[in-house]
Amino acid sequence: MVSLRSYIITRLLLVIPMIFIVLTVIFIVLRILPGDPVITVLGPKSTIEERERLREMLGLNKPLYIQYIEYLSNIIKGDLGRSMIFGRRLVIEEIMDRFPATVELAITSLIFGAGLGILIGSVGALSRRKTVDILSRLYGIISYSFFIPWLGLMLQMGLSIGLGLFPVSGRINPLLAPPRITGLYLVDSLITGRLDSFLNALWHITLPTITLGVVISGIFAKLGRTSFSEVLVQDHVLAARARGIKESTIFRNHVAKNAIVPIMTMMGLQFALLLGGTVLTEATFSWPGMGYLLFERILYRDYNVIQGVLIIFGLLIALINLIVDILYAYFDPRVRF
Repeated sequence: MVSLRSYIITRLLLVIPMIFIVLTVIFIVLRILPGDPVITVLGPKSTIEERERLREMLGLNKPLYIQYIEYLSNIIKGDLGRSMIFGRRLVIEEIMDRFPATVELAITSLIFGAGLGILIGSVGALSRRKTVDILSRLYGIISYSFFIPWLGLMLQMGLSIGLGLFPVSGRINPLLAPPRITGLYLVDSLITGRLDSFLNALWHITLPTITLGVVISGIFAKLGRTSFSEVLVQDHVLAARARGIKESTIFRNHVAKNAIVPIMTMMGLQFALLLGGTVLTEATFSWPGMGYLLFERILYRDYNVIQGVLIIFGLLIALINLIVDILYAYFDPRVRF
């Protein structure tokens, strides 16, 4: 078995080519997709001279290998370029404006989805009634197969438009927005003691959280049921029961602690995917996060912003996966073999 330090160094070295591949794929895909960003910026009635002048300014007239070298060089320096459409703002500034909204939605969705899924999965595994177990498995299959925009629209039509219980879109009432500290409205509201802002932000985030949370809860329901079922038949659990220890004590000290390890790993992986995969939810609810920014700029062919958002998503997923791998190796030394 290798040491934890050697394992971490190996994982760090493996992340480098993975990031390199991700950046290369983003570069290639954006340049083979249909649509000309120059024509999108200038309009179809622009002259050839105007187009060539803009291409030269953006560096799009250079050979691809030169563009690729400059692209990697700029990323290393932290320069993601400027928006081609909206006031030539720095891409990194636009991303940082939207990033907290995506993080907030990802965290609340993960808490709700994981909590709901683990509850349903553990009930299915622990119940002695076959019907409950079947319903638990059925929930995992159905919830994970939901199409996010469809589920979001159904909730909007039923709970927002029909019953008026929740807002259709947006993140908070602009008049109640708390002072920006972290950019997370729920956190900033609590820090500044603004209960009205906290409740309004919570009111706005509820439907997007339910939409995304229900879908990912299916994964945790299936994993939770499998994990709890496997631990329940292990020797140490059977020995504890034979000694007459209370079921609640067995569950707390022997079952939950062992069953939660793979679930925690899945939570880390799902959080990474949520950060990069909230596009459909944010577009459905006009949630002003990175996913909605990506959706907007694809419509406008804002080449640099699309590229910048995809790069940040790729780097975040790689970083969180690395952290999850290291934590998993720390808690379960068997993976280091």
